[in-house]
Amino acid sequence: MIQIYTGNGKGKTTAALGVALRMLGYGKKVCLIQFMKKNVKYGEILFLKESDKVDIYQFGTDKLIEPGNPSVVDLTEAQAAIAKASEVIRKDRHDLIILDEINVAQAWGLIDLSEQLQLFEIKTSAEIIMTGRSAHPQVMEKAALVTEMKEIKHYYQNGIKARKGIEF
Repeated sequence: MIQIYTGNGKGKTTAALGVALRMLGYGKKVCLIQFMKKNVKYGEILFLKESDKVDIYQFGTDKLIEPGNPSVVDLTEAQAAIAKASEVIRKDRHDLIILDEINVAQAWGLIDLSEQLQLFEIKTSAEIIMTGRSAHPQVMEKAALVTEMKEIKHYYQNGIKARKGIEF
């Protein structure tokens, strides 16, 4: 089944990683493919890469992408990420596959909608979670589960910066 975690609120990747921890608790194999998050250290990555039950692939750069105006390297990295996602799903060696920020990659024009939708057609026994804001309506229609994280209030609005261990 495919799950979508989307919306403008905090917690999409965190929720997906919660499912990963649950799977790992049962000795299951997890794959995390991150779009637009290469060369960035996150606490969860530092922890998860210690497990032989987790495969992690990061694509992108450590620079912010201008929505609607990606660079050649951004497009190249996104194409590598979607190719890796397709490969991992086809191999069917994982119990859970998280495609982190794939919705944003699609919304910002880094990958085509058709490329994301093609992932739904690949036969697999894995549970797949696609995260990121701005999930396309066709993606949400095809998914078995859609959760929207809605921001009500955020401390960023009061000038509080991202905190180690909380946001990264």
